[in-house]
Parts: sequence; structure tokens; C-alpha cells
Amino acid sequence: MFTVAGIGELLWDVLPSEEKLGGAPINFTYHAAALGGESIPISSIGNDSRGERALDFLAAKQLDTRCISISDQLPTGFVTIELDNAGVAHYHFPDHVAWDHLLINQAAQSVTDRLDAVCFGTLAQRNRASRTTIRHYLTGLPAATKRVFDLNLRQDFYSRDLIETSLELCSILKLNEDELATLASMFGLSGNTQEQMNSLLRGHCLELVILTRGAGGSILLSDEECVSHPGTATTVVDTIGAGDSFTAAVVIGLLLQRPLAEINETASRLAAYVCSQSGAMPDIPQIYGYHSNDVKR
Repeated sequence: MFTVAGIGELLWDVLPSEEKLGGAPINFTYHAAALGGESIPISSIGNDSRGERALDFLAAKQLDTRCISISDQLPTGFVTIELDNAGVAHYHFPDHVAWDHLLINQAAQSVTDRLDAVCFGTLAQRNRASRTTIRHYLTGLPAATKRVFDLNLRQDFYSRDLIETSLELCSILKLNEDELATLASMFGLSGNTQEQMNSLLRGHCLELVILTRGAGGSILLSDEECVSHPGTATTVVDTIGAGDSFTAAVVIGLLLQRPLAEINETASRLAAYVCSQSGAMPDIPQIYGYHSNDVKR
């Protein structure tokens, strides 16, 4: 079985009528587990009711929570979410929460040698303490571990320096079309979409660049090929977690050594299904993943 981790923010999505557990790295681990991988969330929560509910929820989803540290000083993170008329989420993050001071406990340290992939982003690096912790953890991983940088730009919690450093630490970059436009402006990328993606791929010696375009589909670009997908039609309830499910499907597909076209198709179908459900971590029917007997090494 492949072992993957998501390191960074664990938080509650506070929606108009309810709270649902989320955080991009945690969503990633949930969907990777649904696709058959052994998934490990690495984060920090507060010693409070939200933290307790988070552990109970993840355990019920059969995720290993031993790599989640508990802070007695800081509360469990949360984010207030507003949905527009198209179901697109807009986020507002409070400061000074547990994942801003991410701790790597003994359990998280002990799994480094067997990780096949790790996903991280920019949001959890908004605070110097967590930024240092995440970078130190990534540099201590085996050379063969896939390091997936999900750009995931939120509010103003990023900078050119943060992005450049993260690009040097990763082997796979995932971004959406708005984020590609931001990088094109920031780094002076020219040409069409594929040419801009290629500049990122070659300029940072990446294995793969993943671009999601909402209803416009997706592109997977490697040194060998560029595979486009037109997108999978769906009725959108909300977009929360859809990108994270797409990333998880790509990573599991790569570990399975599936063709990029099949990976793109599977990821598109899964993300479309997540958009049709409420929240980031709905139950995932097996038909949206890879054949379970193929997940074994």
C-alpha cells in the first residue's frame, strides 16, 4: 500500500448552516485514503471541543491521527466560508490558531522514511513557526518521496519568496488558472497556458505540473507529454475540497504508474463528484477511484 501525508492546516469550515472539517492537506489525505492509500494527516489542533471533534471525525474515517499534535495554548483552527450563487467558496481565516505553530511529534517524525508522497501548500506557511517546521520536514524526506506543492493561494497569505522556496522544495506543482495568472505576473511567464506551465516545469526541474480550470477542465504536463481533459459535467453544490480530491487522485495515479490520460480522467470525475456534494470530505463511492486491487504494491 502506498503511504502519503498532508502537512499543514487542519481546520473547521464554518458554513452558513454548519461546520465541516477541512484544510487542504487534510482533505488531500482523506481523498487519498478513499482511493486506497494509507494516508497520514500531519497538523496541530487545540485542546478544545473543535480539536476533539476533529480527532473523532478523522478516526471515524479510518485516518491515523497519531501525527496530529495537540496545543494547550492555541485553539483549533477554523475558517468562515461564504458561498456565491455558483457555489464557489470564499474564505476568511482568523489568526493565531494551532496550525500556525505546527509541531512535528514523534509519530510524524517516525513515518518519514516510508512516505511515498507528501502534500503541502502556502496557507500553513503564513506564520514563521509553521513555515520553518514544514520546510525542515520536507528537506528530511527520502529523495524518492514525491513532494506535492498545492499552491492554494488564500487572501494575502503568500509572497514571492514563499512561493519560490516552496517550488524549490517540490517535485510536483498543483495550481488553478487564477493561480497560474498570479505566477505569470509574479515571475514574468510569457506565452499561452501550456508555455507558462512548461516554464514552471523546466525552470524548477519538476516531475509534473497540474492545472485545474473548474468547468474548463484540466491539464497535466510532464517532460514527456501534455494531457488535457475537458472537464466532467456536474451540478455544483459547492467547490470545497474539489481541488484537493483532484490532487489526491493524481498522486495515487502516479504512484500506480497509470498513464496521464487515465489519471486526468479519474481525477476529473472524482472532483466533479465532490463538487456535487456538500463539504470537502463526502463519502466517496468506489466507482470514482482506481481499482482497489491495483493499489497494492
